[in-house]
Amino acid sequence: MKLAVLSDVHANLEALKAVVRDIESKAVEKVFFLGDAVGYGANPNECVEIIDSLCEIKLLGNHDYVALGLESSRNFNPMAQKSIKWTQEQLTDDTVARLSDFEMEGSYLDFYMVHATPDNPLEWNYILGTQDAYDNFDHFSQRFCLVGHSHLPCVFRQEPGGNISASASNEPFLAEKKVRYIINVGSVGQPRDGIKDACYLLIDTDEKRFEFIRVAYELDKAQEKMQNAQLPEYLITRLASGK
Repeated sequence: MKLAVLSDVHANLEALKAVVRDIESKAVEKVFFLGDAVGYGANPNECVEIIDSLCEIKLLGNHDYVALGLESSRNFNPMAQKSIKWTQEQLTDDTVARLSDFEMEGSYLDFYMVHATPDNPLEWNYILGTQDAYDNFDHFSQRFCLVGHSHLPCVFRQEPGGNISASASNEPFLAEKKVRYIINVGSVGQPRDGIKDACYLLIDTDEKRFEFIRVAYELDKAQEKMQNAQLPEYLITRLASGK
């Protein structure tokens, strides 16, 4: 079975549409979403509608959580605060209803899914290094944990003896027997690993094969929409740098 796992769309409709087209070309059977449908970008309603219709598992990210008014934006930087305020003003009742049905965590087969971290999903912490991974491996029982949040595709491996290593390579890999994994699936709408193309994770559950897929999209169009919405310039220009 082929699975596609998406995260951090951030209201970038052009990136999401390009990823959906790519998924449709690969005979994917199930699509999962790990959070942050909104925030930063100019098409929150459209993106939530597509994600809600496309994905079997749909999780909340911190931007979604704040957009719904479930907590304040005080921990956001000023640009993120401005964009989330704009987002809240754009959300329709239908979008709020759809987004409110998203969950905090999910599971399928031997996969556990959460936006940020397994240990405290609502604290919105990051798994950025091997110590962060070490702190989280004991907080899920499945073999694989899939996360988003940092926008940085990365693979953390825990050997049977407990040793943990990390790799940020975009190369496909096969899961090794008796090794457990935390995998950050990257970002569809705002990659931050220095590559501007949208990113998602493709999984072959039979072969235990994992591949980060990069998809080019109409970046100029996404930026133009953000400019028309008068969103912060930094959020617009960073799309082109992938940082």
